[in-house]
Amino acid sequence: MAKYLAQIIVMGAQVVGRAFARALRQEFAASRAAADARGRAGHQSAAASNLSGLSLQEAQQILNVSKLSPGEIQKNYEHLFKVNDKSVGGSFYLQSKVVRAKERLDEELRILAQEDRDEGQMPKT
Repeated sequence: MAKYLAQIIVMGAQVVGRAFARALRQEFAASRAAADARGRAGHQSAAASNLSGLSLQEAQQILNVSKLSPGEIQKNYEHLFKVNDKSVGGSFYLQSKVVRAKERLDEELRILAQEDRDEGQMPKT
């Protein structure tokens, strides 16, 4: 009886192991395909998200901007920075989130400007 129970456990573990390995391979393939679809700019943007700790969408939500407009970003940044100043009863944590969001959006604007310059320098054939 113990022998059969051990065989059932081993066979079950093998089945689960194979299923897990197959799922892992599929996830890696899907991740690789998504990264390829994003292209070069996606890699830079993802790197900027990793460095700042905020995604582009999170930064836009924090500063309440829908499009990457430098004027709107600066205006909302200045307002939120002043409102969350510790001397007027604001939160240092929220103020630091506002600063990080501005840094992330500035980095995204820099990436987009670099892309535009690169596209302008490519020879047309």
